[in-house]
Order: sequence, then structure tokens, then C-alpha cells
Amino acid sequence: MKKQAVPAAGPVTSGSKEIKIYSRRTRVVRENLELWSFIIPAAALIILFNYAPMYGIIIAFQNYFPGSDFFSERTVWVGLKHFIDFAKSEYFTRVVGNSITLSLLNLMFGFWLPIIFALILNEIRNLKFKKFVQTASYLPYFISNVVVAGMAISFCQPTGLVNIILEVFGIQAKSWLDIPDKFPMIYTIINVWKSFGFNSVLYFSTISAIDPSLYESARIDGGNRWHQCWHITLPGLKSIIAIQFILALGGILNANSDLIILIYNPATYETADVIGSYTYREGITNGKYSYTTAVGLFMSAIGFTLTFIANKVSNWLTGFGLW
Repeated sequence: MKKQAVPAAGPVTSGSKEIKIYSRRTRVVRENLELWSFIIPAAALIILFNYAPMYGIIIAFQNYFPGSDFFSERTVWVGLKHFIDFAKSEYFTRVVGNSITLSLLNLMFGFWLPIIFALILNEIRNLKFKKFVQTASYLPYFISNVVVAGMAISFCQPTGLVNIILEVFGIQAKSWLDIPDKFPMIYTIINVWKSFGFNSVLYFSTISAIDPSLYESARIDGGNRWHQCWHITLPGLKSIIAIQFILALGGILNANSDLIILIYNPATYETADVIGSYTYREGITNGKYSYTTAVGLFMSAIGFTLTFIANKVSNWLTGFGLW
């Protein structure tokens, strides 16, 4: 029999390419449908509560009052007036300085404590005790700021628990939350106590992902626990430490305003008033919506700049960063 010639395959048309790409994308979506079901609600919440409100930033460049339109014939545009007013305000130095001071204190004590806590707890071999300590350290994080503030106010009163303990050592009872010089210390202690246990979760999970064979090799070579911690555990945490430090430095102006508003008072404004509490008083109490929006935008711009610089430095020094 005479064989029939098979026609040569012609060039693939653009229509067939589009069909193949579409079918491949459809297959990928179907195969990862469960993952998409988790991602889509989270993405929707982020868009709704984080990106959609950014439209309101434009009132920082207007004289806005409630009920007025963002774009209308009656809209009064003032440019950078509110930013200049904040920079010239008598409160500018105080609120910016207090924000940086309180954030640096929290960074100094609150950033390293979760790392040290995770390293120490990792060396404990009693699993029951280890789980108990982990659980106990997480609990303060889930206590509401309102409850924590109530506890702090109660403890620091002249008849509170702190003064009862200090009187044993001969220290006179005082209302500690009314003393400006003591506020940074009290705020730092409360903030670190509340968050260090939960912040250590990330380091625990990273340590658990380190290859156990590395520790076995170190033991065979005669390395003790200190050597294993210094040469294996800490290098394994280097990337996550760098990322956390970048985020912490970027939020240097974002002190825990919710907690501060609950425990400060006019007597401690000198050392306790931060950008967040200042915008709360001026915006909510005095109704200066455009002015406080400008202050918040200024704070966000500084935070983004610091994050960008810290990321560049981290990539240069450690090779790790957010991007």
C-alpha cells in the first residue's frame, strides 16, 4: 500500500495560543480552588478596610467639614497648609519626640526579649513545662487594652499593688501614673509584658523548621548547647529578625496610641502625648478632620521612608529584606 503523506503542522495561530493560555489558567484555578477560597475573603477585607479608605486622604489638602463633598464647587483646596500648620505647631516637637522616645524604648526592650525568650525556651527539654510557659506567655496578648489599662491604673494608685510592694522596701506611696517622668517606664513595661509572648511565636516556628541534622552534626563535632545556639539557631533566625526589625523601625512613630489614651492624663502630656493621641484629641474632640488627616499622612510618609531605608540597609548587611 502506498503511504499517504502526513501534512506538516502549520504555525500555531494567536487564537490557539489564547485558548491554551485560558485553559491552563482555568486548570490552575480549579486545582487551587480551596486556596482561593481562603485568599479571596482576606483580600476583600484588606481592600475594603485598608485600600478603599485611602480615597479619603484627599481631605488633607482641603478644608473639609462633615457632609461636604470631596469634589464640588464648594470644596476649598488649601494645598499643604495643614502640613505647614502642624510643623509650626507648638505641639510638633512634643508629640514627635514622645512618639520616637516611647517607640525606641519599646524597640530596645520589646524587640529582643521575644528572641531571647524563644532561644531559652527552645533549650528546655521538659515538654509539659515548655508548653505551659508558652501558653502562659501568650495570654496577656489576648487581654483587651481596656482591661490592661484598668489593671495599670488600679495597680499604680496610692493604695494599689505596686505601692503595697514598694512600701515593704521603704518607698513612699505615690500615684505613679500622674508623674510625667515615670510614664515612659510604665508604658514600656505594660507594652512589653502584653506582647512579648505572642511576638515570640514567629521565632518558635522558625526554630522548629531548622534541620535537626545540623544539631546532630554539631554534637558529633563536640559543640555544646551554646555553640549550637550561636552557630545554628541564631543564623537560622537571621532572616526573620531582619524583617521584624525593618517593620519595627518603619513603625517608629506608631506608638501604642490606644493604650496611651487609656492611661495618660493632662498631668503626663509632657512625656505621654504622642502623634496618635494628639490626632485623636484634635480630630475627634475638636473636629479638625482635615488637619488630623494631614498629620496622619505625614506620619505614614515618614514610616514608609524609614521602612524603605531600613530595607535597603538590611539587604546590604544581611542579604534579607521585605523586597
